[in-house]
Amino acid sequence: MAGISPKLPLATDPDDGYALNKTLKEVARQNFKNLILTSPGERIMDPQFGVGIRSYLFENNSVSTQGKIEARIKSQTQKYLPYIQVELVEFSNVDTNPSISENFLGVKIFYSIQKLAMSDVLEIPIN
Repeated sequence: MAGISPKLPLATDPDDGYALNKTLKEVARQNFKNLILTSPGERIMDPQFGVGIRSYLFENNSVSTQGKIEARIKSQTQKYLPYIQVELVEFSNVDTNPSISENFLGVKIFYSIQKLAMSDVLEIPIN
């Protein structure tokens, strides 16, 4: 089956040469993950692109910081991936899950794509 785009990170595949995204859902998920992980200024010709979630790594884990992260995710998604609707941004840390390290902040982003009639969850661990 022909692919739509290469999967990132690049990996070889015996059938296609490189592993490929073969559905629109896979492409949308990869694009969304790239938006979340890219730091502003990192993308050539578009210094505003990206949430830069790693830049929050050494911030105090507070409701205020979590609000900033959520607002940044929603504004960047609306600007660069308007076909994705962010439904909920959920944070997991030592307060919500005592079995994890206090230096860990997990972000779960529940999103949907109306035109594909699909919903998914993107999990980003920050530690």
